[in-house]
Amino acid sequence: MSGGILAFFLLSLIAIAGGVFMINLQKVVHVIVALAFTFISIGGLYVLLAAEFVAFVQILIYGGAISIMMLFAIMLTKHDDEEKGNRRRLHSWLVILGIFVFFVTMFRGINGLTLGEPGTGFEMENARQIGLAIYSHYVIPFEVVGVILLVALVGAVSLAKQDDKEVNHHE
Repeated sequence: MSGGILAFFLLSLIAIAGGVFMINLQKVVHVIVALAFTFISIGGLYVLLAAEFVAFVQILIYGGAISIMMLFAIMLTKHDDEEKGNRRRLHSWLVILGIFVFFVTMFRGINGLTLGEPGTGFEMENARQIGLAIYSHYVIPFEVVGVILLVALVGAVSLAKQDDKEVNHHE
């Protein structure tokens, strides 16, 4: 077994375990940590595919920024952590059944798959090619996405502060 195959199985196991933990954990902060592990392991899978730029963006944006933004959103809002006993048990069995059906479907789909000849030259300066494309042809959409994300974050903080004022006003 080569190192690449071992790394693939390890990163895949971490990604799948993170997804399963995300579905089954009780506390919202633990769910975000499981989500961050999933994001980072998917970034590692991109490295194995020789897509270093996409891996870097995956880890930086999703593993870091999105996870931190979710943690801030959770800290700034109110939520219930009450458990639902029987409903939780049914939910767990449905999750296990869904995972089993997913794996059987994926196994049947991948089992007879032929990928053809591998491409060559894709990994040559891919970060440079993507950077040139983004900052020459797609500058305006790139900046608009940044502004929209900033407005969404400011709006979320504003709504959370408004709820806080209403709670203090009613008490």
